[in-house]
Amino acid sequence: MDLDLNAVDIAVVIPCYNEEVAIGRVVSDFRRALPAARIHVYDNASSDRTAAVAAQAGAIVGHEPFAGKGNVMRRMFSDIDADVFVLVDGDDTYCAADAPKLVRTLLDNQLDMVNGARITEVKEAYRFGHRFGNRLLTGLVQLIFGRQFEDMLSGYRVFSRRFVKSFPATSSGFEIETELTVHALELRMKTAEVPTRYKERPEGSASKLNTIRDGLRILRMIALLVKEERPLAFFGTTCILLALLSVGLSVPIVLEWLRTGLVPRFPTAILSVGLMLMAALSLVCGLILDTVTHSRRELKRLAYLDIPAPRWPGGLRDVHATAGTRRRPPRATPADSGDAATLPPAPLVVS
Repeated sequence: MDLDLNAVDIAVVIPCYNEEVAIGRVVSDFRRALPAARIHVYDNASSDRTAAVAAQAGAIVGHEPFAGKGNVMRRMFSDIDADVFVLVDGDDTYCAADAPKLVRTLLDNQLDMVNGARITEVKEAYRFGHRFGNRLLTGLVQLIFGRQFEDMLSGYRVFSRRFVKSFPATSSGFEIETELTVHALELRMKTAEVPTRYKERPEGSASKLNTIRDGLRILRMIALLVKEERPLAFFGTTCILLALLSVGLSVPIVLEWLRTGLVPRFPTAILSVGLMLMAALSLVCGLILDTVTHSRRELKRLAYLDIPAPRWPGGLRDVHATAGTRRRPPRATPADSGDAATLPPAPLVVS
């Protein structure tokens, strides 16, 4: 059975900052690609007519005063409710015609996130610095957390409601894509990556991404996520480095003591002992925080499971009951029905 996307509650969410030139076409293109979807544009305190142009194009316009893509996405994910969320940048570099393919991939395979991996032959669209930085940072995340994604920094993604409503969104800027990726990997969500076309910005618009500054912020976010999600590895590595430095400083002192019975470099000996104590403390911190992280991961998983799984045809929400309307049917309860036997089947948990 071919699922009718017009019967699915889809929200297209577009974070924007000074995209007056591009946002009108982005809204129009996604309206054509997903006719029944709600188009939400969130303006991040733009100094141009971004909000007005988006509203004229038919988008539902929201506002986020705190600067940064992460802040905008946190607001969008809090304010908007839908069964499927399509996230895309407002710079008209992603192909709206690929949206139905991404959404169908999510629904047909009962996934939580589909990542749109950028493919382009236009060098101006995907500059060497951005391409190199993406490969470097993606490779680092692959090495630490897993190799499910080849384009970690893509701004074109599709999410399930479960993903969006269980995502904490602590980032403030462009490092939000890294946080999205690690969230999916750490909770072992079902994900996929689909190639999507990528093009250069329209004439008159400018990129807000600074290769060096934002690259360093993303690198910092990766380090923080390693500390938060892999504390034993993080503090264990620190322990090994401190222990090796301590041993390196102590070897000449020990040899001198064995030969003469004296310790002439007393400050170095104290430093060596201090470094070894710090190494031991680092290891203990790693062991304790690893237990805490395991508990936090369980709580996040329970929060994810607490959100009912939608049931489309073939195991997910039956959208035929809601065809032609945007309202999601209310969940029946024993108090509503008076008889537990008349309740709908329990939601299928997709892990």
